[in-house]
Amino acid sequence: MTRHRFGKIPKRRQVGALQRGARITRMVTSNLTPLLDSLREARDRTLALVADLDDEQMIGPHLAIVNPLRWEIAHVAWFQEFWLLRHLLGRLPVRSTGDSLYDSAKVAHDTRWDLRLPSKAQTIAYTQTILDRVLDEYQSPDVASKDASYFLSLALFHEDMHAEAITYTRQTLGYSAPQFTQTTKNPAAPTNEKLGDAFISGGTFVIGSTNDQSFAFDNELRAHEVHVESFSISRAAVTNAEFSAFVDDQGYERRELWSDNGWQWRESTGAKHPVYWKSIDGKWWRRNFDQMVPLEGRLPVIHVNWYEAEAFCRWARRRLPSEAEWELAATASDKQHANLNWQSMGPVDATSLPEGDSVFGCRQMIGNVWEWTSSDFLPYPGFVAGPYKEYSEPWFGDHKVLRGGCWTTRSRLIHNAYRNFYKPDRRDVWGGFRTCAL
Repeated sequence: MTRHRFGKIPKRRQVGALQRGARITRMVTSNLTPLLDSLREARDRTLALVADLDDEQMIGPHLAIVNPLRWEIAHVAWFQEFWLLRHLLGRLPVRSTGDSLYDSAKVAHDTRWDLRLPSKAQTIAYTQTILDRVLDEYQSPDVASKDASYFLSLALFHEDMHAEAITYTRQTLGYSAPQFTQTTKNPAAPTNEKLGDAFISGGTFVIGSTNDQSFAFDNELRAHEVHVESFSISRAAVTNAEFSAFVDDQGYERRELWSDNGWQWRESTGAKHPVYWKSIDGKWWRRNFDQMVPLEGRLPVIHVNWYEAEAFCRWARRRLPSEAEWELAATASDKQHANLNWQSMGPVDATSLPEGDSVFGCRQMIGNVWEWTSSDFLPYPGFVAGPYKEYSEPWFGDHKVLRGGCWTTRSRLIHNAYRNFYKPDRRDVWGGFRTCAL
């Protein structure tokens, strides 16, 4: 998976699901129809996200934090072909030049704008050809195996991640908000609660996912016990109003609030406020896709990086939660009552959706905005890479963990133990945070 890390990517090590002791989580079912239906729906959403863009917009400017969209949607189809048709079924490549164009492990990020990419129409036709062949091949009961279910899930969730990335690419490039028909509920209404902190008594609990789950990525497997001291965590994410107080108090100019790496980032970028904020006549506005809107004080702050979150915490005399603390606090969060799946086309009020509270009363730990934690992205004890080895291993050590999902995350993908990870300087993703008492 591309994962939009854009660092040095190791050469692909193609290891079969059952070769060299590789352990994978398998979905135990012989009925693949639900997964095939989800693949159809995912492709419809991917194409809907770019339906209004022309060929030039589908290439866009050369930036370190996005992909050319014409490349990205074809990469999604290529990934599906590689694992479902070629790897598992031994079929020949659909396109002889596919690997040299769309394999993210071989095609360096900086070169993707220079490739002789097919037109948007040709690219969409390629994606449809791949999907049609997958649907045709996997209708057969002969392929209804545990491995088939695993790799169908892998391809599905990979496409879901890229759909989220396409959405934030539209934000990064100042394109209009995605235009597609919503079939979900109306935006959640705010409450008048003052949420404060939730106290969570310490102890030993199990973090991560287990091998008997329907599907899990390799970095969350090897569930294991951890000990957590008692702590207090904010029941809601930090809001725009709270973060603007930090900005207005010269938070970006005060060296004592920033770590050495954070200050180096701030100095090198000249950042004085969140990336999409702008002061107009003494009031804060933010760019939402291609529109400037007055800053919504009650919405969670979004598009802030780890360094910005860390500096806010020093200013507020708070701290970021570790990922173990976050996962414990999120226990029993209900994603049926969460802002996911583009349902509100943006974040909602930080006090809304009380029905989704965790067992400790923490709100919106699933959905709305991704939440930075203090933790480095590292392997769990006994980590074993899954069949797609580039998913986690290359990124251990220099990325930070985010948890919980955001308003564009698919509900079928996210759960309490899911680990997202980005470098601490990334402000383009839908990232916010909550804090803990010192």
